[in-house]
Amino acid sequence: MSLVIASQMEESFNAELRGHALAPTVISAPEERPWEAAQDADVLLVRPAPAWGRIKQSERPQRWPGRLRWVCSVSVGVDFYPPWLLDAPLVTCGRGVASDEIADYAIAAIYLHSKNLEAVRARTPAQWKQAPLERVTGSTLGILGLGAIGSAVARRALALGLRVTAARRRELPAPIAGVELYRDLHEVIASADHLLLSLPATAATHRLIDAPALASARPHLHLINVARGSVLDQQALLAALDAGRLAFATLDVTEPEPLPLDHPLWSHERVRLTPHVSSNYTVVRHRLLDKIAANLTRFARGEPPTDIVDTAAGY
Repeated sequence: MSLVIASQMEESFNAELRGHALAPTVISAPEERPWEAAQDADVLLVRPAPAWGRIKQSERPQRWPGRLRWVCSVSVGVDFYPPWLLDAPLVTCGRGVASDEIADYAIAAIYLHSKNLEAVRARTPAQWKQAPLERVTGSTLGILGLGAIGSAVARRALALGLRVTAARRRELPAPIAGVELYRDLHEVIASADHLLLSLPATAATHRLIDAPALASARPHLHLINVARGSVLDQQALLAALDAGRLAFATLDVTEPEPLPLDHPLWSHERVRLTPHVSSNYTVVRHRLLDKIAANLTRFARGEPPTDIVDTAAGY
């Protein structure tokens, strides 16, 4: 089977793809107009590059999807792309590639907030004072979005002695023994000491975590967002923090990215911003390559690849 793959990835990654047993022809997709490669390739390998953001609201190109049989997104979320990208015959995503890295980030955020060793750091004899540290074991982690990322966090949290509650949009059983499922997200928020947002960004989840949702929180709640900035109403978050209805927020994602220079989240004393680094993507490139290589083999055999995007749901 002879395949032509148009790729937005770096040349070193493309060189690895050429080494696949199928010996595919791998060409570079145009940096400014990557969708035009649809006329020359069977597979389009895309990443959330600025070019896609600039045309997100554009109309579908007349010749799209051209000869394409498969669009493969290296990112988990497909919300960065224009909706017409999903009109390709097959769309897959990089689900699970960075789940462990993001889960480690979330657990680190929980410990950093709870133990806050910097606050009790002693630099002089006068500062050698006993102070209680918050507990992690026995606390409750609420998870909104129990997909690959949420599940990876849940497994770690349960192993560390946390209670884990969660809500899922779909009527499915808990994928991990020990996770307590609630039907309503307000119940999850009310149960939590730490709240993880790992939802896909869709029209249904846009600003889902708003003022009424945050009103369910207990005053000591620590919110962690590793999903997308769009799932959280940032003004409602600021209002809750300022009113003492929320204790702290760890935000790896915002809307937009980066925030305007004068945005209050930059300097808020009860917010920790990180620049969308939780996926640690540069160190999991091998996992992405392995996933794509395995899916190429499946595709060549006429079998469906893994991690097919539900185009109706948007993830």
